[in-house]
Amino acid sequence: MTSCVAEEPIKKIAVFGGTHGNELTGVFLVTHWLKNGAEIQREGLEVKPFITNPRAVEKCTRYIDCDLNRVFNLENLSKETSEDLPYEVRRAQEIYHLFGPKNSDNSYDVVFDLHNTTSNMGCTLILEDSRSDFLIQMFHYIKTSLAPVPCYVYLIEHPSLKYATTRSIAKYPVGIEVGPQPQGVLRADILDQMRRMVKHALDFIHHFNKGKEFPPCTIEVYKIMEKVDYPRNDSGEVAAVIHPNLQMSCERK
Repeated sequence: MTSCVAEEPIKKIAVFGGTHGNELTGVFLVTHWLKNGAEIQREGLEVKPFITNPRAVEKCTRYIDCDLNRVFNLENLSKETSEDLPYEVRRAQEIYHLFGPKNSDNSYDVVFDLHNTTSNMGCTLILEDSRSDFLIQMFHYIKTSLAPVPCYVYLIEHPSLKYATTRSIAKYPVGIEVGPQPQGVLRADILDQMRRMVKHALDFIHHFNKGKEFPPCTIEVYKIMEKVDYPRNDSGEVAAVIHPNLQMSCERK
């Protein structure tokens, strides 16, 4: 159980869309906010919407050379810049200098990284540190504000799941993932849910900066215990499909 009282105020927030160029909800929202960002502004906060992988967005593909959401490690960020580097590594270096380095005087306090998934995960918040009172309180606030729409929390702090994510340059990295939505498709209901999640997150930060005390809370989280592959034949090819009854149960009505 954790409680949260404002100490150092949050000042700089980034909202990333297009980390994967075919996940269109974040692309649409960030593009909209770049033109008219009134709804994401809050008193005393600098909120910057940003398209992270514009080339992938232009081609409506996940990435150009490699996954941008996996290259924010020290090895890639410290490489000498050259045209021989994969596009996403060069882009990661640009983003790192614009929004980081982490915990430096000019770094951003919070990064919201907007994603879609083909999985039926509904509204999901991605937590990378189970010891962060600030993020636990934020996630609890978002979950409560969204009710009765369910909102899940996915914990990825296991050592083998350290992805060096785009959002990891911030003191408080927040992944927002909403689905199911096919790649390259925009669904109005999914867009509305993601938009509301960002709104509630910014409202929480506004209250936090004003000195509001949040009572102790707990949140339920999910984490990967094991990965279960499809049945495969001797050649390694997938040899089964999801049963129609189970497939139907995953479709939204």
